[in-house]
Amino acid sequence: MEDKYNQLHLERYSKELANLLCDRHFASHDSINGPQLISFTPIKQVNLFVIKELLLKWHHEMANLRSPYFDYEHEEVKEALLNFMNVLSRKIQMTRNVFEPLLQKAIYDTFLIVLAPVTIFEEKFLRIQEEITLLKLQENLRYLDIDKPLFAGFIDTLSPSSRDREYIISRFRLYVNANQHTRTPLNGLITQFNSLLPIVEAEVTGQAAAGVSEPAALKPAPPAPVQEKDVVAPIHTAQREAPVAVARPAMYKQEEDDAEEEAPKNMRPTLNDNFRRSASSSVADSHSNGKIDSLKNSISINQRFSFINELFDGDNLTYYQTIQTLDNFQDAQTASQYVTHTLAPKYDWSKKQEHLNKLLRLIERKFA
Repeated sequence: MEDKYNQLHLERYSKELANLLCDRHFASHDSINGPQLISFTPIKQVNLFVIKELLLKWHHEMANLRSPYFDYEHEEVKEALLNFMNVLSRKIQMTRNVFEPLLQKAIYDTFLIVLAPVTIFEEKFLRIQEEITLLKLQENLRYLDIDKPLFAGFIDTLSPSSRDREYIISRFRLYVNANQHTRTPLNGLITQFNSLLPIVEAEVTGQAAAGVSEPAALKPAPPAPVQEKDVVAPIHTAQREAPVAVARPAMYKQEEDDAEEEAPKNMRPTLNDNFRRSASSSVADSHSNGKIDSLKNSISINQRFSFINELFDGDNLTYYQTIQTLDNFQDAQTASQYVTHTLAPKYDWSKKQEHLNKLLRLIERKFA
């Protein structure tokens, strides 16, 4: 069972804490390096998740290095790139504007590892892998501190033939439900964060105004590959294979948003669901006539990551510079023309109309 949580409250808290910690560090430093990053917060998991995001950035940059003129699959080239990565990892240096969003997401994800482990498993273990192997899954364990035995124990149940992403996610969901007693309690994590910035558990879980949620229904796993270990030994086979309600697949198109209300309320959202709901919320907000003070402070964390990844190819610095430029314009017409006539052609947003429209609507609200 994954717990209910107040996504907006967690986003707000993550943003406030990241801002507070950065204020403290960058008051006396121009940048942050590798040794400082490893012990940046007393919560080890937060530091590890920042490093994990840096690794993803590295993979993204390596993908951009591919060329039709050179053989990047040659063993000598691979070895050279690995050595280069080892050297580069010892030369980490980030300014605040690129580090703070990574820290904010790491704080948010640290809560999710306790509240929504299936969501974290899907993102951290399966997000960028073209081919799923046990070795690659095990390598991701090095970036876990909280509930690491839970994730490691599940990976040990998989056979080398496990390749299907949906099958693995379904099995992990069952495994988590069968091993609830091994999970880190939320109040323990709250205690750690309280030492940095006060946070109320009832507000995180959304129980301040609502009652305790009922257990979520289990999703059945697809047919298992041969020679798999029993992933949920404490649960009887008949219980495990009983038909249950399956959540509606996550979609991004606004015209299908209404279908979300039909999904069972006690089902925790997948990572795609979270991004879908964030996008839906942003569309609703953009249709509102309410004026916003600035683009920088009005874009939610998920909307921000969506813009960075979809409009700016994962480049945090370019995103922040662009938002700052747009905030400095004096009227909506000039800002909108800058987006459509300068940015859109430069970054080829011809196939990113949905994200472009969201940005334009936010501009309209700022200058309303």
